[in-house]
Amino acid sequence: MSAAPIACDVLVVGGGINGVGIARDLAGRGWSVVLAEQDDLAAHTSSSSTKLIHGGLRYLEYYEFGLVRKALQEREVLLRSAPHIMWPLRFVMPHDPSMRPAWLVRLGLFLYDHLARREVLPGSRGVDLRRHPVGAPLQPRFERGFIYSDGWVDDARLVVLNAIEARERGAQLFTRTRCTAAQRHASGWTATLQPADGPARTVTARALVNAAGPWAESFLRGTASPATGEALATKSLRLVKGSHIVVPRCFEHDHAYIFQNPDKRIIFAIPYEQEFTLIGTTDQELQGDPRGARIGDDEVAYLCEQASRYFTRAVTPADVVWSYAGVRPLLDDASGDPSAVTRDYLLESNTAAAPLLSVWGGKITTFRKLAEDAATDVGRMLGEVRSPWTEPAALPGGDLSAWIGRPQRPDTDFERFVTTVRQRHRWLPAALARRLARAYGSRIDRVLGDAAALADLGAEVAPGLHEAELRYLQREEWAVSGDDVLWRRSKLGLHYTEAERARVAQWMETPVSKQRESRAAACS
Repeated sequence: MSAAPIACDVLVVGGGINGVGIARDLAGRGWSVVLAEQDDLAAHTSSSSTKLIHGGLRYLEYYEFGLVRKALQEREVLLRSAPHIMWPLRFVMPHDPSMRPAWLVRLGLFLYDHLARREVLPGSRGVDLRRHPVGAPLQPRFERGFIYSDGWVDDARLVVLNAIEARERGAQLFTRTRCTAAQRHASGWTATLQPADGPARTVTARALVNAAGPWAESFLRGTASPATGEALATKSLRLVKGSHIVVPRCFEHDHAYIFQNPDKRIIFAIPYEQEFTLIGTTDQELQGDPRGARIGDDEVAYLCEQASRYFTRAVTPADVVWSYAGVRPLLDDASGDPSAVTRDYLLESNTAAAPLLSVWGGKITTFRKLAEDAATDVGRMLGEVRSPWTEPAALPGGDLSAWIGRPQRPDTDFERFVTTVRQRHRWLPAALARRLARAYGSRIDRVLGDAAALADLGAEVAPGLHEAELRYLQREEWAVSGDDVLWRRSKLGLHYTEAERARVAQWMETPVSKQRESRAAACS
């Protein structure tokens, strides 16, 4: 038996950052939108980034001035839109004369400071590593360096917030639902959406957006069917695996590091989840299904070796407490070096029959601009011009004005918000109040509900994680499994034991009716 068919203006295939960003923008312009994601939101590339909002300093060496400028312009737009999940971050670049001369680094940083206007982020400067605290964890041979600004983002939560707003503006989002067929006609598309645990659903759409990320090319070559004999796939993707490791904290301060390597690549070492340091990334060509991407022993060894070239205390594979690998779907430009493949995006419009827009490449920093351009292109293909709206808009939870008054600076606004949360909910432990504020921003009251005491949040399934939050994640953020909660909606999995993670997974697998029976028994 099939589910009821749906008719919409635009079908979006792919629930990574580009797909949900496009769905949000389209829905905000008044089009009816359906989005299908074969797994969880941000299950792949969009939860496996280095988690930076940055212009891409190293791309200047490849003369990608347009990409860097576009990304730099977006940094502060994004920081203002969601100060709870994004914040400014200062980066330290120790100077190694054998890598690049100091004058070249200074020139690059001058361009980085001035290619786009800055209002929040401070500019770059030199630093004496022998005197500044950021030099303490480094080997004594590094005597001077440079400090510059970029930003940090919780990448998976950024995806979820875009999805929430898309839904609030009328879009229908189906996760764990694969688009198994998409037939193009002269005036529209007919697609079959197959959920993991239910009947198939037919969707008819006036236009289709292919935002399938690493699967964008295979979607056009295998799933989508042309109206006549035209070829739907005219571009090729180059799948490049980027892997990261997480180790116990390598330094005490709040700056991050950017390290130059002998192979001309760079890696970052970033403060992560209070107790850890995130180190990455690699660039390796990937063959085969992106879903099977895993970090290799050689990548672990590479990251440890390069970090150990700089830190006084060596980083070893035995230090690694967690690792992850993401697949970047980069537009194949025939470059021999994976690091040199452009990170810019291309939007390919195809109007041979019903409108088709394919998203090639891109990076998380430019997702909003990509989505804006994509929505404009879709409108043009549909013959309906509708104005962009997302640049000044806050993401869900990002408007803190009801709590703190008029916004000032994203970083200080968040600290004022945490103070207000603690004043309004004095019963919340300080660490829990800060974590919930970080995760949910001004939506925190949707998590807390009418709770007036910690006990009102229900059972503590794992340390600091109560049933009220889990129910919220199920109800409003498409969370289904323990992994959805522990590794994407949060990074609590890093802080829990295997037994504690198992308890969360078991709770998520318990039918809602059983959860209600358990709560009723506890209250009786």
